[in-house]
Amino acid sequence: MEVKPALALPEGLAVTTIEVIDTVLTITAVSTQISSACPLCGTKATRVHSRYTRQVADLPCSGQQVRLLLQVRKYFCEEPTCVRKIFVERLTPFVAPWERVTRRLFQVVQVIGLATGGRLGVRVTDRLGIQTTRQTILRRIMALPTAPVGQVIELGIDDFSFKRGRTFGTILVNMQTRQVIDVLADRKAETSAAWMASHPEIKLVSRDRGADYASAATAGAPQAVQCADRFHLLKNLGEALEGCLARHLAAKRKTQTPQTLEESTPLEEVPRSARRSPKVEQLQRAYREERLACYEQVVALHKLGRSQAMIAQLVGIGHSTVGRWLAASGPPETRRGPYVSRLAPYLPYLFRRWESGCHNMARLHQELVAQGYKGSYASVRDHIIRQLPEGKKNGANGSKLTPAPLPSKQATFLFLARPEQLEVQEQETVRQLRQTSPEVDLAYDLVQEFAQMLRTRTGEQLDGWLASALDSQIPEFRSFVVGVERDKAAVVAGLTLPQNSGLVEGKVNKLKLIKRMGYGRAGFPLLRQRVLHAL
Repeated sequence: MEVKPALALPEGLAVTTIEVIDTVLTITAVSTQISSACPLCGTKATRVHSRYTRQVADLPCSGQQVRLLLQVRKYFCEEPTCVRKIFVERLTPFVAPWERVTRRLFQVVQVIGLATGGRLGVRVTDRLGIQTTRQTILRRIMALPTAPVGQVIELGIDDFSFKRGRTFGTILVNMQTRQVIDVLADRKAETSAAWMASHPEIKLVSRDRGADYASAATAGAPQAVQCADRFHLLKNLGEALEGCLARHLAAKRKTQTPQTLEESTPLEEVPRSARRSPKVEQLQRAYREERLACYEQVVALHKLGRSQAMIAQLVGIGHSTVGRWLAASGPPETRRGPYVSRLAPYLPYLFRRWESGCHNMARLHQELVAQGYKGSYASVRDHIIRQLPEGKKNGANGSKLTPAPLPSKQATFLFLARPEQLEVQEQETVRQLRQTSPEVDLAYDLVQEFAQMLRTRTGEQLDGWLASALDSQIPEFRSFVVGVERDKAAVVAGLTLPQNSGLVEGKVNKLKLIKRMGYGRAGFPLLRQRVLHAL
């Protein structure tokens, strides 16, 4: 195995001295080339005109900066017709003409810039012993040439946001080479269509369900097959299903709230001792025993003829307490009255407001204060959490309340999942949800049928499924069918062909990482360079 020395220089350069000057490792080298070619005419020259020293920076050695002092020669060009009479010998590719750094240092800074950006790149190079600036790193990145796109047979297209919900761009991916081939500054249909029109060889366009890219593919690549992404198809169906479930679960909650009010025991009716933990009970018993011992000590000192002031000082209690205990006929007992909540009169109003859709606890507290409630916001919040059907601490008072219906978003997730991958408890939840109404049961069957068609890529069954969805009379599913009919050819292709936008989504995720590393200060040209040359 060939082992290169740490300070290896290319052929044609010989090291003469190595010394440390101002904490910089300085290496002096001389050129050993016999001749050099003229950069204009290419004629070999051997007659030396003079010599001079080039100072260039090189890769650091063990974290220490390295400076090269290269002794190079000037030659006479011996070609009479050449306009260049004197030229300096070239040391390419080790050092480019007029460059102050070696090619290998140039490339390392370039790679660091692509991976980190300008400001972060400076912090990295400082720790590596490379002296540079963020402006230099950015110049290195922008100097990278953009490779030609070449032929694109299968194109993946998707959008990304510069500012969420405000401005968007477009990313284009070659599905066969799995490489990002271009990044556009907007997501307008005209811009994407113009790019596709310059590549008439495109045969397939994989996209989401957006209308902009659909019209762009139709105008710019009419010869290509448009393929709707399967993930977005299932996502659109999930949105329709969530609307259906939300409607039925809301109706179930309305019928459940009166039942919950009947089953739940108000907190003010529960004895305070019944809500104490064993640890609190133990502390209360110890407190009572201590008071009893103090009382017996007070009585014994009083029988010995001690004054009340002395008894108070000896026992460590107040003078008035001694007098009260001596006047009593027995040991002191602290009897607290039954616990009555300030919120008790307002609980029915709270339940009505919560059921009507007001779930803002701060607003509910303000309304109660306007009605004369003197308690705190925390008290209102705690009562809501404990007693309402949606509360997280249901049953804290010992009563067995009817469980609240599952939120529609979680129910949608269970309906879309593979039945065999659900746990036993989740399967039971699905069974209970299907019993909510015949429409929910039918929606589950339709969703599972569509999901199976999507997973097995049997798009030829789509027409039958669309007919079944229309016959179901479910409003949300009928809206989904209308959207599929508008884009039916692309949906059938998405349910049949193996291509989808999963690869493109991965590239978008990588683009977001690069974008956020720019701290929101980098412009589109730099972002495009870093994405196209991403490591």
